[in-house]
Amino acid sequence: MVMDIPLHNHHQGKILSFPLADPAQPDSSQLDNIKAQLDLVLLALEALVGIGSEAVLQAAADLNLQAVVSDRVSLWRLRQSNPVRRGTGGRKKLDIEEARSLVMISCHLAQQHQTTIREAVTLLEDIAETQRQPHQVALLGDYLDNFTNTYQDRMAEDALTTEALTDLALKLLIDLLFYSNNQGPRRLWMALLDRANHAEG
Repeated sequence: MVMDIPLHNHHQGKILSFPLADPAQPDSSQLDNIKAQLDLVLLALEALVGIGSEAVLQAAADLNLQAVVSDRVSLWRLRQSNPVRRGTGGRKKLDIEEARSLVMISCHLAQQHQTTIREAVTLLEDIAETQRQPHQVALLGDYLDNFTNTYQDRMAEDALTTEALTDLALKLLIDLLFYSNNQGPRRLWMALLDRANHAEG
C-alpha cells in the first residue's frame, strides 16, 4: 500500500504528491542510508551549480520548511547526520520529517537549476558517442573536480578511488535531472527507500 501525502509548494503554487510506503517509518539502518544519499545529492548540486547554505535556507523558506531547517547550524547538523562524514561533533539522528524535508529542498533546488543540469547531461550524452572524456569538457570537468575535492575533504570514507568518485558523480548528475521535474520528490523518495532496502539486503 502506498499513501500519497500532499505537500504544498508555496513558491511554485503547486501540490506535489509525496508517496510514503506503508508503514511510513524506515528503520534506523534505512535512515542511515537515506541521510547519506541525501547528503550526496546536495553535494552534487553544490559541485555543479555552487549552491551554498544560503540557497538551501532560502529553499526551505520557499517551501515553508523553516521549522525543520531554520538556520546554518540546523542545516549543518542535518548534513552531519550522514554517517560517512568526517567528525562526530553535532551529529544527530535524522528523523523521517527531516528526511522528507531535505527531499523537498533538494528537488526544489534541482528544479531551479534545471537548465544547467540538463546542459550537463546533454554534454554527457554527446561525449558518450565520441572518444572524449568528461574531464575534457569544461562544465563536466569543473563539476567532477568540485565533486571529487569536496567529497574527499568531507567524507571519512577513503575506499573510493578517483574513478569510483567520477562514476558516482556522473550517476548523481543524471539522477538530478529526474529530480528536477514536478515529480522529483516522488522519484527521489522512492529511490532512497529502494537503495536503503538494497543496502540492508
